[in-house]
Order: sequence, then structure tokens, then C-alpha cells
Amino acid sequence: MRLFTGIVFCSLVMGVTSESWRSFFKEALQGVGDMGRAYWDIMISNHQNSDRYLYARGNYDAAQRGPGGVWAAKLISRSRVYLQGLIDYYLFGNSSTVLEDSKSNEKAEEWGRSGKDPDRFRPDGLPKKY
Repeated sequence: MRLFTGIVFCSLVMGVTSESWRSFFKEALQGVGDMGRAYWDIMISNHQNSDRYLYARGNYDAAQRGPGGVWAAKLISRSRVYLQGLIDYYLFGNSSTVLEDSKSNEKAEEWGRSGKDPDRFRPDGLPKKY
């Protein structure tokens, strides 16, 4: 737990440059909300192949908040990848399809965080509300 806290604190300090701490935390909290909304949409959309688009959209929305949003998006995305990798390894073993899916999700997340249009990953037939 101490290691995790240290990593979070160090990445936070590295993420704040000339921005004020207050605005950074505000952006980070708003970014967490954007990521949470994207993950919620993944759970309720029940649409095949919508996860890449929604990952990209969540990261894009968080990145639009500013440096705090980018930091929150990176932290949440990396945590999700790490936990999902552990779960997939123990459930499915060393599967190449799981690895390919994870890599394509990471690509979509990076695409969104870089500020590029997440609609590139939007699947056909996904309702407009997403």
C-alpha cells in the first residue's frame, strides 16, 4: 500500500508543473468523472465492440479538462490495464487474443488522451446517446 501511495504521489508531483495545485485537483476530479461515465457507458451500452470507442471518449473528455484530467486518465487507464491483465492471466492463461484486445484498447486510450477525435473507434449502430 505504501508503494502504491508513493507512486501516486510521485506521479502527481511530476504532473503538476506551472499549474496551480487547486486547478490541477479540480481537473483531475473532473477527469475521474469523465472516466467513470465512460466505464459506466461500457457497462450499460451492451453493444458489441463499443469498448474501444468508449475508452477513447473517456480519455478524450478527461484530457480536455487539462493536465489534471490527463493525469487522472493515465492513472485510471494504467490501473485498469494492470488489473485486467492479472484477471485475464488467471482466467484465460497466456492467450494471444486477450493480449491483442488489450493492446487495441490501450491504443484507443492513447488516441483519446492525445486529443484526437474518438469517433475513429465508434462502431456502427451504437446509439447516439453515447
